[in-house]
Amino acid sequence: MNANHHETSASTHGRQITLRSPAELADALPFVLGFHPTDSVVLVALHGANGRFGGRIRVGIPRAPGEWDSTADHLAECLVETSARHSSPPDGIVGFLCQDPRPGETAGQVYERLRPFAQRLRTACGALDIPVYEVLCISDGRHFSYCCPDERCCPPDGTPLALSGTSVMAAAAAYAGIQVRGSLRDLEAGFKPTGAPGEAVQRSALDAAAAEIVPRVVEGTEEQGRARVRETTLALAGRLLRRFAEPPRRTGADGARRGQAAIDADDDARVEPVEAAAVILGLQDRLTRDRLAEWMEGSEGAAALRLWRVLARRCVAPYQEYAAAPLSLAGWAAWSTGDEPTARVALNLALQADPEYVFARLLHQACNEGLDPEALRSCLRGERENREAAERATAPHTRRTRTRTRNRTRVARHGGPRPALPRTGPAARLGRGAPGARPAGRASTRPGGSAPRHAGGRGTRSGR
Repeated sequence: MNANHHETSASTHGRQITLRSPAELADALPFVLGFHPTDSVVLVALHGANGRFGGRIRVGIPRAPGEWDSTADHLAECLVETSARHSSPPDGIVGFLCQDPRPGETAGQVYERLRPFAQRLRTACGALDIPVYEVLCISDGRHFSYCCPDERCCPPDGTPLALSGTSVMAAAAAYAGIQVRGSLRDLEAGFKPTGAPGEAVQRSALDAAAAEIVPRVVEGTEEQGRARVRETTLALAGRLLRRFAEPPRRTGADGARRGQAAIDADDDARVEPVEAAAVILGLQDRLTRDRLAEWMEGSEGAAALRLWRVLARRCVAPYQEYAAAPLSLAGWAAWSTGDEPTARVALNLALQADPEYVFARLLHQACNEGLDPEALRSCLRGERENREAAERATAPHTRRTRTRTRNRTRVARHGGPRPALPRTGPAARLGRGAPGARPAGRASTRPGGSAPRHAGGRGTRSGR
């Protein structure tokens, strides 16, 4: 691997696999992350004399070389601090630079172009007294070593990656039931608008929903109006969730071959543009979003993840920032149901849509630090149980009130006596009309004002 011939070991559900060469290390990376990284820099912590895999961190490779220094320092510090909080500082680090060639570029040229970044990663880790045993460049199906001088195992023109499913790590992962969910690019595409012709219809639906809903949920509006929007959104989202209780179908004769694309197409067909727009706008209310985060376990959590993916794909331009809410819920549902790779992708996209979205930032940090989602699940379960208990307690009173109302209505309909309301006191002096009459003046009209901004303005959210 390098001059020290350092070995590393990875765990697949308790089973230890020893990796003895850069080739085996490169082949193991997708199983460590759960997907094939594209346009990514990855650092993995090593612990103990045998280099057991520990924490890992991944970000996109900065396009501007001027950002490489700060990125390298930040990645090294984050990985070391996170490892120290959970167990101990790393005893070593391995790095990966994964990027496909640009048009007209070869994999070898990518390797040479990223060499200064690889060197900067090594010096950033070295400044923290953590040795870097290997940095690999993976490009166009080949891997190159920045640390190994032995051309017999690491030739200058790179080494082809092993065929899919043929490496030692692949065999161990298959035995343990670990799956690689495709490339990072494919995972991200499942949360983004597809660019289909139907986007114009969805954009019109979002425009109409924004004009109706945004003025009622922004901060400073009456709580009664926000509560009505909240109830409507929760009811509609519940109806949509029931549609996703049915397992996904693979559409078309080639559905089995198309895989996830066919599933996404089927899921998209379950939600009308007007329905999607209403829920997307309603999710900008923090309390509504938090209530829907309770869909987090079992079949309900799996169905919710599919629904949030659909809604994220419906956040077409210029509503990209509104995707932060459904993307965060998708990340939470994925993390809660044990799909960490999908959770990391969804939460990272949520922060790209809105870097200041607090819910996404907290979930992203907790997921990256390897925290147990059960603590948050327990909290949400408690809130749901308390709310349902309160609703059960008030149900008898509500039924009695409705019964009295029906009785009074029945008496009035049959010509029974109707008590006269005395016109005394301040109301009479102010000339207030009979009960039930619509008051006159400004308060009787809908609040005026210009149409709301719909390009993701900050004022459209209530507390994030």
